[in-house]
Amino acid sequence: MMRALISVLLLVASAASAQTATVYRIGMLDTTSESANRANLDAFRKGLREAGYVEGQNLVIDYRSADGRSERYAQLAADLVRAKVNVIVTRGFEAARAARDAGTVPVVMATGADPVAAGVVKSLAHPGGNVTGLTTLGNELPSKRIELLRELAPHAKRVAALLNLANPTAPSERRQIEVAAKSFGMDAIVYDVRNAEGVQRSLEAAAQRGVDALLINGEGVLMANREIILDFARKHRLPVMYAAREYVEGGGLIAYGVSYPHLYYRAASYVDRILKGAKPGDLPIEKPTKMYLVINVRAATALDIPIPSKLLLRADELIR
Repeated sequence: MMRALISVLLLVASAASAQTATVYRIGMLDTTSESANRANLDAFRKGLREAGYVEGQNLVIDYRSADGRSERYAQLAADLVRAKVNVIVTRGFEAARAARDAGTVPVVMATGADPVAAGVVKSLAHPGGNVTGLTTLGNELPSKRIELLRELAPHAKRVAALLNLANPTAPSERRQIEVAAKSFGMDAIVYDVRNAEGVQRSLEAAAQRGVDALLINGEGVLMANREIILDFARKHRLPVMYAAREYVEGGGLIAYGVSYPHLYYRAASYVDRILKGAKPGDLPIEKPTKMYLVINVRAATALDIPIPSKLLLRADELIR
C-alpha cells in the first residue's frame, strides 16, 4: 500500500515538474534556408543537446532566413523579438547588427568576419552591449586564398573577386586581394555584389573580361546564391577558391577557411551560458583556432585541373 502511494506521489511530482519546466526559444537569423544550412544547424543542435537542450522538450528553435536579401534582416529581427525569443543566433555582421538594434535580446554571432570593424561590438575581449559570439577572422584570409589559388592555377593572370562593398570590412579585404594578386603577377578585378541580381551580373561581366579564376568569400549573399556561382564555374571551367566547405560539397573545387559547422557548434555554448545568466557583453568573442583546406578531387578531374601533390598533402579533407 505504502509503495503504491509513493509511486503515485512520484508520478504527480514528475507531471507537475514537466508542466513547470522552462522551455527556451532560440531565434536564428541567417542568410540561407534551413535546408541549405543543414550541416551548420546539425552542429548547432548537437552542441545544444550536449548542454542539455532538446527540441520538443525544453527548446524551440525559431529559424528565419533573409534568403540573401540583407534588407530583410531588420524586419526578421523585429519578428523574433516579438516572438519573445531568449537569444538570437546570427550569421554575418548585417544580421548581428539588425538583431542588436531590434532590442535588448542577447545576440550570439555564429559567424562574423570582423565585428569590431563593422561596429557591432566594442572589442573582441570586451564586446559590451548585447552581442557576443564568434568571428571568422575573414579579413585575415584573402592573401592566403590568393596564394593557394596561385598554386592551383599557376598560369592564371586575371582573377575576379566578388565582394559586398557595403560591408565595412570590404575595403581591407579588397586591398589584401589586390596586393596579394599583384605579388603573384596577377590582376585582381573586384566586383560589388549585394543581391542575387548582382551575383549574376558580376559573373557575366567577369566572363566578358576573360578572367582565369575566381575568388569567392563567405559573404551571405554569395552563400545564398552559391548554386549560381557553382554553375558558372562548371560552365566556364574555371578554378575557383571558395571560403566555405559548402561550396566544395556542392561540386566546387577548393575551399580554405574556418569550419562553419564548428563555429555553429561553439555558438551553442554561448547560448547555454547566456541562458544560465551570463551577460553577452561580458563574454569575449572567440577566434577560430584552425583553418581548413578542402579539395574536391572529382571537380578537379571534371575541370581537367591537375592538383599539385604538395597541395593534396596539405589538404585537411579530399572529396573523391
